[in-house]
Amino acid sequence: MRKAATVTVTGWVGSTPREVTGDGVPFTSFRVTVQDRRFDARTGEWADGPTEWFTVKAFRDLAINVAESIRKGEPVVVTGRLRTDVWQSDKGQQAGFVIEADAVGHDLAW
Repeated sequence: MRKAATVTVTGWVGSTPREVTGDGVPFTSFRVTVQDRRFDARTGEWADGPTEWFTVKAFRDLAINVAESIRKGEPVVVTGRLRTDVWQSDKGQQAGFVIEADAVGHDLAW
């Protein structure tokens, strides 16, 4: 049995899903931003926490549906397997979180 960290993230679409077909398998990816907002009792005001960014990757039918349905700025719910992606850039080795999506949908609470 394969073990993986399964996560559900609610946030905002931070980039337009880009449609890519590689090796004949439909694929898309987009970025999701998540920012915690809490009430600060000391100041009596709401304060934003740090912004977290996730890359979401979707394959096959889900990729097609995401590319046709999801737009930058929309609230979404993403469920999938959490992975760490490592790549080389001008600044050296970089790493970030990737969610390999099992499900993506609009967050209708908004």
